[in-house]
Amino acid sequence: MNSRTTAPTWTVERAVPLLAGLMILLSVALAAGVSSWWLLLTAFVAVNLLLFAAVGWCPASLLMHRLGLQRRADLR
Repeated sequence: MNSRTTAPTWTVERAVPLLAGLMILLSVALAAGVSSWWLLLTAFVAVNLLLFAAVGWCPASLLMHRLGLQRRADLR
C-alpha cells in the first residue's frame, strides 16, 4: 500500500512513454483511416523510444525539460 500523501509529480521519465503511446495510437488510427504512410510516424516514435532507453534522452525529452518538466534526478 502506498502511504504517499502528495500527488505523484510528472517527470520527463513519465511523460516520454505517455507521449509515445499517444503518438503510436494516433498514427495507427491515421494509418487505418487515411494512409499507410502514417506508419512512418510509428517507426519514428519507436526509434526515439529506443534512443531514450539507451542513452537517457530523445528530442521530446529535451523539449519537455526545456519547457519546465523536471527530471526524476532533479526531484531528489
